[in-house]
Amino acid sequence: MSKQKHQEFAVIGLGRFGFNLAVALEEHGHTVMAIDVDPQLVQSIVDQVTHAATLDCSNEEALRDIDIGTFDTVIVAIGNDFEANLLTTVNLKNLGVRRIICKAQTGRQCDILLRLGADKVIQPEQNSARRLAEELSTPAMIDHFNLGQDYSIAEIMLPESLAWQSLAQIDLRNAHRVTVLLIKRGDEVHISPRADTILQKEDILVLFGKNQYVNQFSNLS
Repeated sequence: MSKQKHQEFAVIGLGRFGFNLAVALEEHGHTVMAIDVDPQLVQSIVDQVTHAATLDCSNEEALRDIDIGTFDTVIVAIGNDFEANLLTTVNLKNLGVRRIICKAQTGRQCDILLRLGADKVIQPEQNSARRLAEELSTPAMIDHFNLGQDYSIAEIMLPESLAWQSLAQIDLRNAHRVTVLLIKRGDEVHISPRADTILQKEDILVLFGKNQYVNQFSNLS
């Protein structure tokens, strides 16, 4: 297994999202600088990341002083103050930051931040809400990963009606328009299973396909 590449991240804004992101990146072995204008928030994370700084990131000179341009990625996780989010993003762009990821609360904010030079904009609350809705609507779905807007990979408990049949008999690709990438069976993992593989109760299928077909399959009984 290849080692994860070590990277240097700066996380600006230490609300719930920014705080948890900074700590998680540090736990993954990366160098993390956590930044906020509130000294109490900075103090709360100082022992959990590589560096922590109290800073007004709407001030370009303040960012220049900490060599923000040397970081691989800077995440702007400022939530409630969109003006500060905008000014920070513009400053980061001016200082030559290689990759800027911003947090937004609305689609309109997403559009504006992308136009200003953000490389990626995320809406954590919206994404979490949609993912929870999918989980509640499809209880057989164990986990789900979106690949762009239309496709996804999902872990799904095998519907009982398909147990003790071979993949060739079920013909998932034509009958259900999904592809089996692997089968989890207890501690065993069967990658790219053969067509004559017999599915067993409690098998977990890892499927790839368009979202609508993955969801339809997960609702089979």
